[in-house]
Amino acid sequence: MQNKVKHFYLLILSALALTSCSHHKKADVSDIHLEVHIARFDHDFDQMRTQPMSQQAAQMQQKYGSFYSDYMEQVLEAGNTRDTAYFATLRKVLSSKPYQDLKHETDSVYPNLDKQEAELTDAFKRIKYYFPQQRLPKMYAYVSGFQAQTSIGNDYFAIGLDLFLGANSKFYPALINAYPHYIARRFTPEYITPRVIESLGRENMFPQSVQNKSLLSKMIYEGKILYFMDQVLPDTPDSLKIGYTTQQADWCKNFESSIWGYFLEQNLLYETDFEKIQKYFSEAPFTPGLGEKNESAPRLAVWTGWQIVRAYMDKHTDVTLPQLMANQDAQQILNDSHYHPK
Repeated sequence: MQNKVKHFYLLILSALALTSCSHHKKADVSDIHLEVHIARFDHDFDQMRTQPMSQQAAQMQQKYGSFYSDYMEQVLEAGNTRDTAYFATLRKVLSSKPYQDLKHETDSVYPNLDKQEAELTDAFKRIKYYFPQQRLPKMYAYVSGFQAQTSIGNDYFAIGLDLFLGANSKFYPALINAYPHYIARRFTPEYITPRVIESLGRENMFPQSVQNKSLLSKMIYEGKILYFMDQVLPDTPDSLKIGYTTQQADWCKNFESSIWGYFLEQNLLYETDFEKIQKYFSEAPFTPGLGEKNESAPRLAVWTGWQIVRAYMDKHTDVTLPQLMANQDAQQILNDSHYHPK
């Protein structure tokens, strides 16, 4: 989609069986009144098969605004109603077996989104608790054609349900080149809410500064995003935030001091060479160069940044979440965290 729309392409997360820790007292949001409704764009789009197409298109344009145009022009590449082939293209998509098979599977996994709406209602209340002025987007669900789990526009947040069908979905083996198993195993319903909150935090509320070039600054930024998720999703397992397998989580815990020692010994904290540090942030089955028999966890800078920020906030209970997220001094956060794993 265009620049105004940010696709959040599966940047994070695997499956781990950790229970989330409670960092600071859980916010009381009982007096915050809002309710999240996820409009089923996928259902309304499918109505074009049985309703007068031009009439349904006009109704959807009014209901979904810019997302309708973004979807038609950039996901389906159907153009717009002024294009002579527009409705012919839509008829071809709607009558195709791949579309019908995917739609059937999506409907079978998601006959409704009651669970996700309840989870997001609680999470959005917590965002409002900490950030009262934050404008929250309209929520839509759609079928992305396996392009993106989430899409963000100026006034909407859209969830690509076809990339949350379950790790054993019959569709995913054919996508192995785009989404290897260590990513596709996270395409499950329980990841929807964490991915929405992470994407809102990362792409909308707290975009990373272009000045964050060093490993330390990137590390602390990632840790802050995960700590934001701690507060907004207090009952969500850590597994659905950082996304390791149980073995990877155990490896990090067992070798926490060694991981930190490695970053220090290799003089990596202030390294700004992208190629040297990116492997400590990137999705991968493991981190090259650490651990034996490829059993290390991936994204070790992200995990370590999370532990540093947690340590900092545990020692500074007077610091609010907005103050933490506004603090751009990674060195100060590290120093004041007194992070020295043993």
